[in-house]
Order: sequence, then C-alpha cells, then structure tokens
Amino acid sequence: MDLPNINKKKIIAVLKDGKRLDGRRKFDFRNISLETGISNKAEGSARVRIGKTEVIVGVKMDTQEPYPDHDDEGTMMVGMEFSPICGERYEPGPPKIDAIEVARVVDRGIRESGFIDWKKLCIKKGEKVWSVLIDIYCINDDGNVLDASALGAVAALRVSKFPVYNEKEEAVKYGEFTKDSLPLTENIPLSLTFHRIGGILILDPDRDEEDASEARLTLALSLPKKDKIINSMQKGGIVPLSIENIEEIIKESEKVYDKLFPELDKKVKELNRG
Repeated sequence: MDLPNINKKKIIAVLKDGKRLDGRRKFDFRNISLETGISNKAEGSARVRIGKTEVIVGVKMDTQEPYPDHDDEGTMMVGMEFSPICGERYEPGPPKIDAIEVARVVDRGIRESGFIDWKKLCIKKGEKVWSVLIDIYCINDDGNVLDASALGAVAALRVSKFPVYNEKEEAVKYGEFTKDSLPLTENIPLSLTFHRIGGILILDPDRDEEDASEARLTLALSLPKKDKIINSMQKGGIVPLSIENIEEIIKESEKVYDKLFPELDKKVKELNRG
C-alpha cells in the first residue's frame, strides 16, 4: 500500500470523529496572516499566509483601447504562477493547468461580484480605458492556494493607487503614484473552498487533505446590502457532489463568511490607513 493511500485512510478515520489531523474542526480555517504594501513598484500589493501556504499578489495598471462591446469600461487580467520553490511538484516553465484555473477562478469571483466599478476606469469612451493587471505568485503550497490567492487579490486591489497619467503624452508614469484609489464597491468578494474526503466535507484543506480530496467546490461570496450573494462557483475533482453536499456547503459558507469577513475587512482597513 502506498503512502498517499495510508494518509487518506488516516485522514478519513479522524474526520469520522469530527476532527482533523492538525486538531481543527471540519470548517475551521488555519491561521490567516495578511500584509499589504510589500512592493514599492506595484500600484497595490499583498502577502497572504493561510497556515504554511503563502502567496504574493501585485496589481499593475496600464491603459488600452476598450473592448468594442464595453467601450466605456475598464478591463482586468489575472495571471498566476506556482514558483518552483513552493513545492517539489512544481517545475520552471509556463503556467500549468492548475495555475490557469486559479487565475480564472480569482478573475471570475472579482468580476462577477461587481467589486470594481468598470465604468469609472474609462478615460475616453471608445478610445482609452484603464486596465487592471493582477499577478499572483505562490511561494509555498501547503494547500488551499485558491482562497489565499483570491484574498490576496482583493486586499491588493483595496490598497491600490492610480499611477500618474500624462494626458498630453497619453502615457503612464510608472513608479509615480496619485492619491486616488481604485473605484471599488462594497461588494467585496471572499473565496471559500470546500473539499470532500471520504464523503465528508471540510474547509481550507492542507496539502495532505487536498491530495486526499475526491471533489471540491469554490464559492465567491459577497455581501451587498446585507444579502449574501454567490457570485461564482467552481467545481473540481472527478467525483460529483450531491444536492445535499451543495446545500451543506452553502449553509456552512454563510456561517464562515459571517465570522471571517469582519476580521479580514477590519485588517485591510487598518493596513490601508497605515
């Protein structure tokens, strides 16, 4: 019997008693650490640690022609890389499918929430708009990079400042910043990823739990006008989730959101004031 199967059996045996190998309950997060302003070159930046998982996020802004079907709205692009130093399973080279999926899930959670006021990123309708570029780098993968990346992206956006823009030359002066923040709304998305192991649902898996997972579901929630909204969902894993699984995930996600969001929101506001 190989080691992964041994680990999975141990994980399931402990979960059946309502516990986890690290002592957490099923829907507990590991310790979350959040920093902003870690780069003096980016328009906004953040470092997030969830347990031993660590990601760094940077926001850069540029100008471009708008898309024809949204000629008065800004644009956004999210990129993600797993650094070779973040785990033995990662190698140098272009982003693989797991990095591409993280980038797309983060992008969709932000985009569908209406967190960014796209129309306020318009410089001249039909000709020039601001483009928001979000780069995510994982430097240590101990599970649940998805939620760490989404949290880092939102935190970096919330502390971002516009770069100086020379209207006469129609050029961005990189490295020079205004005091103007990005036009953001109160629809702040929070990503929560649930995994199913041996038929049991958990939140925020570590690396061993993630490797033992048979299915996962990521929800991006926000709280506009006190009503929780699910902005996006992303299913992973080859095993289907039952209706009962999804109902439990939604129920537990609301509880976790109510506990976690105020703490993280307070922390980002304190960092922004600092």
